[in-house]
Amino acid sequence: MKLEEIKTVYFVGVGGIGMSALARYFMAKGKRVAGYDRTPSDLTHCLEQEGALIHYEDNVERIPEAFKHQDTTLVIYTPAIPNEHTELSYFRTQGFEIQKRAQVLGLITQSSKGLCVAGTHGKTTTSTMAAHLMHQSHVGCNAFLGGVSQNYHTNLLLSDVSPYTVIEADEFDRSFHWLTPWMSVITATDPDHLDIYGTPKAYLESFAHYSSLIQPGGVLILHEDLAMQPRVQEGVTIYSYSRQSGDFHAENIQIGQGEIYFDFVAPDTRINQVQLGVPMSINIDNGIAAMALAHLCGATDEEIREGMRSFQGVERRFDFKLKSDKAVLLSDYAHHPAEIAQSIRSIRELYQGRKITVLFQPHLYSRTHDFYHEFAASLSLADEVILTEIYPAREQPIPGVTSQLIYDELQPGVERTLTSKNDILSLLQSKPGLDVVVVLGAGDLIDYIPQIKELLVNR
Repeated sequence: MKLEEIKTVYFVGVGGIGMSALARYFMAKGKRVAGYDRTPSDLTHCLEQEGALIHYEDNVERIPEAFKHQDTTLVIYTPAIPNEHTELSYFRTQGFEIQKRAQVLGLITQSSKGLCVAGTHGKTTTSTMAAHLMHQSHVGCNAFLGGVSQNYHTNLLLSDVSPYTVIEADEFDRSFHWLTPWMSVITATDPDHLDIYGTPKAYLESFAHYSSLIQPGGVLILHEDLAMQPRVQEGVTIYSYSRQSGDFHAENIQIGQGEIYFDFVAPDTRINQVQLGVPMSINIDNGIAAMALAHLCGATDEEIREGMRSFQGVERRFDFKLKSDKAVLLSDYAHHPAEIAQSIRSIRELYQGRKITVLFQPHLYSRTHDFYHEFAASLSLADEVILTEIYPAREQPIPGVTSQLIYDELQPGVERTLTSKNDILSLLQSKPGLDVVVVLGAGDLIDYIPQIKELLVNR
């Protein structure tokens, strides 16, 4: 089905961050959009206000009549939707054109120069940072992001003139294999999604295959600490980056008084006194990668410096909800052991000498089963850990897999509590001495953040 033949687009799982960006794209192109999601959210409410027709019951009767014509309707689904989903089964049996989100994204971006950011962690912040650097420069860009930009309050940026499209390249379900990048950053390859890949070796091979999709004449920007061996086509230039060394790196790092400055060093330029708009130390690495992309695409040194200073972050990524002398509250999407370790270390560096309390909701039974030792080691970097029950997302329970596995492995000396999500507010109310509070995870514990903020303000 050609884009010009499409009149209506139906999304099965429209509330996902990547799906909602596509929904916005098609609405911007004048297509009618409708879809299903399991539960309402801020994202789905925004989409409805922008013109999408959304319902929250898996029921074929709820599909609008205009979206039941096979010759003009494209159906897009997310891999998180189970195969037995009633609406998805209906579209399959009726002969509709059905594609995964990643397939559609790959098709849309074939006509532009894709600037893709892949990695186990860091990809959302790095891609959003790169999109901001490009968008506010004379170069411009389109962008399909895996988070909502705090600068633009959306996960989609469109340009009528820029040849570049910034894309978060998701490795889940091998989705990033549908992309054909012009340039790509790979931030990290710590094994994840072993329910899909089976082994760490297969996970690394998936990234190697992804690197082979970069177009000849393109660029791969690779973090120095990765275990993977890239496999690129002839004519692809490989650059390295990291905080300390590599083709792109930082020098003269200054951290203090809640601010971070550093000098950005590239093979052919140096940008002194770069200020991080979101001053977390992990964003030094993310910033170097984003600046490298923007620099290679022609953004000027001054545009890059100003873009880094004005970057406001991504919702749920080191997202400060409260900053005061009395208490600090952050929300962070970190849900992999390596992400959690980086998050806590960054917070510790920024708030030296203060007590860090982490509220963590494990995400997926399979991930908890595969990494509970690593989760415990990472969480033990905090002073206090409060664990809630596992957020199941797309999964059914696995016998014997609960948050207790992580709780039992926490290191001696770490204050610990195992509680129900529904009891989190009463538990916090009873705790004296809350100082720096961090809500970690990819589940729905964030729904309690407004009440947690109110509790901390009124203590």
